[in-house]
Amino acid sequence: MTSATTDIVKVPLRIAGSAADPASGRYIDKTQRLTGTTVASVAAADRTDAQRAADAAAQAAPAWAATPPARRREILETAAALLVERTESIAATMGREMGAAAGWCHFNAMLAANMLREAAAQVYSTVGQVIPSDVPGLTALAVREPVGVVVGIAPWNAPLILGVRAIAMPLAFGNTVVLKASEETPATHAAIIDCLIDAGLPAGAANLITNSPEDAAEVVDALIAHPAVRVINFTGSTNVGRIIAEKAGRHLKRAVMELGGKAPFVVLADADLEAAAAAASFGAFMNQGQICMSTERIIVDRSVAEEFTRLLTERASQLVVGDPQEPTTQLGPLVHEGSVAHVSALVQDAVDNGATVLTGGEADGLFFPATVLTGVTKAARVYTEESFGPLAPIIEVDGVEEAIEVANDSAYGLSAALFTGDTSRGLALAKQIQSGICHINGATVHDEAQMPFGGVKASGFGRFGSEASLQEFTELRWITVSTEERHYPI
Repeated sequence: MTSATTDIVKVPLRIAGSAADPASGRYIDKTQRLTGTTVASVAAADRTDAQRAADAAAQAAPAWAATPPARRREILETAAALLVERTESIAATMGREMGAAAGWCHFNAMLAANMLREAAAQVYSTVGQVIPSDVPGLTALAVREPVGVVVGIAPWNAPLILGVRAIAMPLAFGNTVVLKASEETPATHAAIIDCLIDAGLPAGAANLITNSPEDAAEVVDALIAHPAVRVINFTGSTNVGRIIAEKAGRHLKRAVMELGGKAPFVVLADADLEAAAAAASFGAFMNQGQICMSTERIIVDRSVAEEFTRLLTERASQLVVGDPQEPTTQLGPLVHEGSVAHVSALVQDAVDNGATVLTGGEADGLFFPATVLTGVTKAARVYTEESFGPLAPIIEVDGVEEAIEVANDSAYGLSAALFTGDTSRGLALAKQIQSGICHINGATVHDEAQMPFGGVKASGFGRFGSEASLQEFTELRWITVSTEERHYPI
């Protein structure tokens, strides 16, 4: 396809409440992978700009922490309203940048607005407690206070949801933030900061850094090293998460990590197979499988595997792959050529190790159809490696015990699902699955703003959402008041 340069959006930095050019004056082109069209001219920040943004957040921190909760709530609610009001424009920007289908873009906007509303609802939750003391006349208080500056590093695959999640709760609890945008979706992440600034957020309370891909490591290093930054809030791959956690550890800073996943989807012999197939199709193929919670391993009791596989294959074969701007499209392109190569290699490796492709399996440029693989064994890479693509590998097991064993046979532990006709047994089995999230008779892909979201093992640590965020983005302090004369031994 030929490249075009119409309707190019300029994406400057946002520092101290204003648009700002990078210190170098350098801007880079962000192109739509599918067409080669330039969609944005993006500020290419360097280490100096990262320090400027963190400086601005540090300067704004005392005033924002002292801002009454009612005012913080008002600003966050207004930002949510602005996001809803601007949904069509922001969703279109997101679609152009990452090639997502319209349904995924609009869902992102809806949930992101809900996250801002939920953050607004939590501004009064920083309550402490009075702790009984054994010292006469001593009142002991446990008090929650903001940590200071939080750096949010958000990925491209759900840019509105994860961009808002990176900063909304920290702001609600009185912290200031720097959002480090994804190189794939800088204009989408910029739109979030614009909603907050336009809602009345004080200058410097929320700042935006964008950068060229080759400068990402240096920019992140500068943000983590800044003395005012106290928490790094990262969502992304496990490999990058390890690097960020190591850097944070060297500076004795807290990190909240939501990393990769390899979500198991267990189908027991007594499951409703139609419902299970519908949930598995949604979980495996929504947004081309490019979701941290995507169904990555379908573990089916052998007694029902044939029928379940037929139902899932039928659904997968009917999904519409095509231009993300077309309203009928259900699967758009993968994010880039590297992703296509990775998914293709996983399919070929599975076939080489005895698996059969029942539908899909071959790329067409950046497009990859919904693919169902049966006969998958531990020998195949797709058994252990995160595909981040529209693959549904089916693993047959004999009985419940083997199903749970296979579900836990992974380095990851973010989301999981289990289908059974016996919900009491389902609850008991859910406790045996090693994951931060488990849905009984539901899809692995599910999120709500008020829920505690996060993983275990290589899927990260810490929790996002509602009250669960309180301990991540506040400090618990012990303060005492003595009202009687104390006797000291020396």
